[in-house]
Amino acid sequence: MQHKVVSREEWLDARLKLLEEEKDLTRRSDELAQRRQELPWVRIDKQYRFETDEGSASLPDLFQGRSQLLIYHFMFGPDYTAGCPSCSAIADGFDRSVVHLANHDVTLGPVSRAPMAKLQAYKKRMGWTFPWASSFGSDFNADFSVTFTEKQQREGIEYNYVREPKLEPATPDEIAFAAMSGTGADEYARERPGMSAFVLEDGVIYHTYSAYARGLDGLWGMYQWLDRAPRGRNEDGVWWRRHDEYSRT
Repeated sequence: MQHKVVSREEWLDARLKLLEEEKDLTRRSDELAQRRQELPWVRIDKQYRFETDEGSASLPDLFQGRSQLLIYHFMFGPDYTAGCPSCSAIADGFDRSVVHLANHDVTLGPVSRAPMAKLQAYKKRMGWTFPWASSFGSDFNADFSVTFTEKQQREGIEYNYVREPKLEPATPDEIAFAAMSGTGADEYARERPGMSAFVLEDGVIYHTYSAYARGLDGLWGMYQWLDRAPRGRNEDGVWWRRHDEYSRT
């Protein structure tokens, strides 16, 4: 992209025009946040079991004594050897937010299908401190539309509130991500990213919100910075790595 070089006065005029649009977007974002909070709730009666650092846990246990629970559906399948690089980048961004949210009556942490030992080893490697639960052997991921079977892939899965086409050959990026996670492209794609919100009120758990795919962009810290950089996201293929892998490239 070619950019004009102008005087400070011309730049300020253009910047102020853009500022009005940014303010409109901020106001719209505030309105959408309010509408998220006004969504109806769905009662959760199903009993789920997870494995955590403290042992076996129920869904109420994941709240850790708070009334609100935000779960990031982290792509780390049982046959992966490492967590999804994209999910890892997102987790880098929210790792240090956990303590602030905890002091605002909100527990934040990921849930993945990989066995607990794999999650603990990867968490140690990444230097993360957030609570991470394994849903291995549970219906939790499937019930919240972030894990799919081979049969579902062949027939066309329902993800992000739409039905996808039947399984098609993997793209080069999908193959690259799968390789970085130590698994095949089809197996990699059976896990999907997302986030879900829950509230605990009078001893009852309710599901209040879920988002998937590009709906997670606002949670991806590095993209928020890149969107304000001179060349934006400037993407060409899989450019990012886990934070401990950049020196190896």
